[in-house]
Amino acid sequence: MGKTTAEKIFDAHTVDRPFGDITVIRLDAVFCHEITTPIAINDLVKRGKDRVFDPDKIKVVIDHVTPAKDSKTAMQGKILRDWARRNHIKDFFDIGRNGVCHALFPEKGFARPGYTIIMGDSHTCTHGAFGAFAAGVGTTDLEVGILKGVCAFHYPKSIKININGRLKKGVYAKDVILSIIGKMGVNGATNKVIEFTGNVVDDMAMEERMTLCNMAVEAGATCGICYPDMTTVSYLWEFIKGDYLSTEAALEDYQQFRADPDALYDNIIGLDVSSLEPQMTYGFKPDQVKPVSEMAGLPVDQVYIGSCTNGRLEDLRIAARVLKGNRISDSVRAIVSPATPKIYNEALQEGIIGIFMDAGFCVTNPTCGACLGMSNGVLADGEVCASTTNRNFNGRMGKGGMVHLMSPATAAASAITGFITNSALFEKIGG
Repeated sequence: MGKTTAEKIFDAHTVDRPFGDITVIRLDAVFCHEITTPIAINDLVKRGKDRVFDPDKIKVVIDHVTPAKDSKTAMQGKILRDWARRNHIKDFFDIGRNGVCHALFPEKGFARPGYTIIMGDSHTCTHGAFGAFAAGVGTTDLEVGILKGVCAFHYPKSIKININGRLKKGVYAKDVILSIIGKMGVNGATNKVIEFTGNVVDDMAMEERMTLCNMAVEAGATCGICYPDMTTVSYLWEFIKGDYLSTEAALEDYQQFRADPDALYDNIIGLDVSSLEPQMTYGFKPDQVKPVSEMAGLPVDQVYIGSCTNGRLEDLRIAARVLKGNRISDSVRAIVSPATPKIYNEALQEGIIGIFMDAGFCVTNPTCGACLGMSNGVLADGEVCASTTNRNFNGRMGKGGMVHLMSPATAAASAITGFITNSALFEKIGG
């Protein structure tokens, strides 16, 4: 019987099967940031276990509140900084070299096909775009991972989603994943791995695949996975070229992690997205999804473009195409946060930052801050934000605030008009 991608990865990393379907796997990387890791660090220190299993396999960043906004967040950064130095962790990205973790770490080549990765962050599933098993974990599992380089999971069950057709103008990966979450519900893939396949996924760049996998957790999934292919190899080539004689050799090696044709799935879902319209959320759950056309005209107070979902260079390019030659509405404040310094610099070189500034956007340093209501764009009670982030929970971006999730194109169009606006329609009208 064939195996899914997750099953192949687990079988290649199994250390122990202590009982039932519980499987202890060896970890290729443990990712850390300053919000969840200091708790684990302090507990390990208290227990007299201030050490790491392998300093080369631990990657650390300060990204949620950067620079620190108060004494508490400064202390979180200090705990992480001091720990990294004590344990000789070379891949530590401090202020000025840091970025949003799920954009920075792939950019550095830390996520690769067949890898096992954990982090104390639910959107760790982003890294499954590379054909890896990547999952968010709690503090205890994070501590064990840091100390021993292993983690226990239920042996994975998978759902395969075949995404086929041809996306219309103005429809992007964010619209695709929102529509999937809307159909599946927030518990539709609980404790499962989602394999994203089909010609639409095959045609996506790595940035788009990361958007898909990033929001798999919003359907309850442990991880989202895309099959490694030449797009994956090309993205990683500068990091792996010393390991392979050619890109073809790398691809051949990575093919071992593609699911077998006769693999067994809990469910197989087929989607034709040829008629899909731009999508957005309403309410306070990620599965409350409607076409943008049904929400058009709703006033917004803030527009936010950034995050580990849609703060990459291609996202900024898409938004800039809508914004070019336009000014944002006087009734709106708009914020853009490039996800990493490299993305910021490339956007600057391409003139994208200038387009945002000419349109009236506030351009911030790379940070997660606004996404979870910690800094750089917190909402006031009763305010509405059109956002490219991944969660619209009640109070997520500020107590009493409402967040509508959407693509960068839709967010940009909404910034210009001051209310929810379909980007494709805006382009026709005169964007």
